Amino acid sequence: MFRSSPYGWTSQYLLGFFFNYGVYLPFWALWLAHLGVSASHIGLLLGLGFGVRCLANLLITPRIHKVEHLIPALRVFGVAALISCIAYIYCGSNVWVLAIITVLYNMMMGPIVPLSDSLTNYYAKEGHLDYGRTRLWGSVAFIAGSTVVGLLAAKYDPNVIPWVAVVGLVAMLLFTLRAPTIVPVSEPESQTQGRPALLQMLRTPAVLRFLGIIALLQGSHAAYYSFSAIYWKGAGYSEDVIGYLWSFSVVAEVAVFALSQRLFAGWSVMAMFRLAAVGVMIRWGITASIMELPVLFAAQALHGVTFAAAHLATIRYIQQAQSNQMVALQALYNALPMGAFMALMTAVSGWLYGAWGGNVFWVMALMGLPALFMKIEPAGRATAASQPPVSDSVQEPAQ
Repeated sequence: MFRSSPYGWTSQYLLGFFFNYGVYLPFWALWLAHLGVSASHIGLLLGLGFGVRCLANLLITPRIHKVEHLIPALRVFGVAALISCIAYIYCGSNVWVLAIITVLYNMMMGPIVPLSDSLTNYYAKEGHLDYGRTRLWGSVAFIAGSTVVGLLAAKYDPNVIPWVAVVGLVAMLLFTLRAPTIVPVSEPESQTQGRPALLQMLRTPAVLRFLGIIALLQGSHAAYYSFSAIYWKGAGYSEDVIGYLWSFSVVAEVAVFALSQRLFAGWSVMAMFRLAAVGVMIRWGITASIMELPVLFAAQALHGVTFAAAHLATIRYIQQAQSNQMVALQALYNALPMGAFMALMTAVSGWLYGAWGGNVFWVMALMGLPALFMKIEPAGRATAASQPPVSDSVQEPAQ
């Protein structure tokens, strides 16, 4: 009763976390707008959150370098995230107070994604679970969160949004109270092995190209994450319909995760990235130009390509790297493309949305074009240039 299989523990943890994220990502801007925050300030606040996640994943995440430390760390970050999420509810509409809480909240939430991914990857390599079928439960929870909050916000008002987000974090913490039946343990040789130097890896051209492709593909979602709810509400769609649009996109994501081994068994990492690049150009071009609901649902189905296929390609690339490079690549992935670049694009999206409205999605569509023609080497060769693993100014020696 108080223990769970590796698959059960990780999938249930992802359920709670992504329920919260299914509230935060699509509806936080709508809640801030309800408080009276301007579009440019919303973009800056949300961009600040991504920036803080970047710093957290560069400075905090790499310190948790042994797999046996992952579960205790996830519990600590979960408690701190819950406290800061509750603080949002009582902070009022002062932009400076919102900025302080945004920093605290995202500092705690940022490491959860790479750490939970690292735990899932560990169990997957040991043969205890399948990554795609485990990760899909996070997507299912995202659907539940965005759907529930959309219905409640439409029935009541947007003040309910942060309360629903709190529910997800409470569930996540309750799930973490159970212990996994198989406790992660580092390999003996890794006990004395140093962590790879992040700055040294960033001097490797192949790693930079890899991060650049991800930045373009995932960064193209910035306007969608931050302003699609406001954009569609301005077009006359209610909060519950907006929730359905978001949920439908993640249904496509779930389908791709569930069938990932069958769909992409014969695909190279580069072919998966190119598929995502084509999807980016088509999806955001439709979003910018067509507002009919059936067409919007069709565009949302491309989330299975623009996000899920790109994410699976990233995970496959990381899994092909040398073993002592995997956690470092995971940290760089979450810190730079998903953190720093997403922060930049979110802030830019706020400014562009204020000036251009829905035409900001044409900018997002154009980001797929360079990604379509970029090339990367297999991860094993790409990361070899960054050997040997030594400490640098970003990472301290292992304790």
